[in-house]
Amino acid sequence: MKFGVIVFPGSNCDHDLLHVFGTVLEQEVVELWHKQESLEDFDPATDTVLVPGGFSYGDYLRSGALARFSPIMQAVIEFAGQGGRVIGICNGFQILCEAELLPGALLRNEHQKFICRNVYLKAGTSDSDMTHTLDADKAYSIPIAHADGRYFASEAVLNELEANDQVLFRYCDADGNVTQEANPNGSVRNIAGVCNPSRNVFGMMPHPERAAEELLGNTDGYAMLAGLLKKVLVTS
Repeated sequence: MKFGVIVFPGSNCDHDLLHVFGTVLEQEVVELWHKQESLEDFDPATDTVLVPGGFSYGDYLRSGALARFSPIMQAVIEFAGQGGRVIGICNGFQILCEAELLPGALLRNEHQKFICRNVYLKAGTSDSDMTHTLDADKAYSIPIAHADGRYFASEAVLNELEANDQVLFRYCDADGNVTQEANPNGSVRNIAGVCNPSRNVFGMMPHPERAAEELLGNTDGYAMLAGLLKKVLVTS
């Protein structure tokens, strides 16, 4: 069982994930360069691919739009199609949407500004590897850092996400109330993360890896990642 972290030109959260999964969670972690064309050493039944945050290819065209065509992404699509677990955080979420592994798109923030601060999230479902151990009533404090984090999808897609219980997280206030005032970027229905219908591909804009150690003064993100690891260990 191992975790692979993809590194694109412009990734800046790859080492955060390498540190948290390798040092904090004490798992085997390997770097995956974006130009490699195969994940032949990764077993879809046991291994996980992590797509980190940052500014892949400088966001020069559209966030995630160029990274989606990196050689490794075809291997990631095939890996996911075989049931392999894939997780995208921030820019990683954008890339997975561009690759059509997840529904919807991430647009420019409502107020057209880069946002870097802690926000509150609550789990939208208990039926996912990312949320199954979380308290459904608790508001978790997790950092965001993005300019293109406004989740958007058509009404038909949104209704399907709701019907299939695919909403992982919603933005909320400190008391867990899902309100427009608690929505930092204008995401439709306060959606902060979603999964695919097969529940093996996950994406979220906030950064749990930046809230996973006592040294940082916040371990709310650790609860999410430790829950994920627990599920991985059970299924491996």
